[in-house]
Amino acid sequence: MKAKKLSNKEKFAIVLEGLKGAGVADICARYGISQSHYYRLRDQFLSNAEGVFDCGKVTQNEQRLMVENQQLKECVAELTLELKKNESW
Repeated sequence: MKAKKLSNKEKFAIVLEGLKGAGVADICARYGISQSHYYRLRDQFLSNAEGVFDCGKVTQNEQRLMVENQQLKECVAELTLELKKNESW
């Protein structure tokens, strides 16, 4: 079968139908995809599913970046003050 470009909404609908118990062959025929494509979509969906419940939580990497960003802002502020002091001489 020729690869069909699916939107994220279509991918979600395909996987959801399969999880609800619809036959994989029927789903694939309806959307024009191969069964291996369906299983790849399902596996990708399930591997990322735990992130659905993390909405609004800050990851360790995001926390580290926020701290680093704050430190850089403070550094820029200090250097700006030093430059303004030296200009006034």
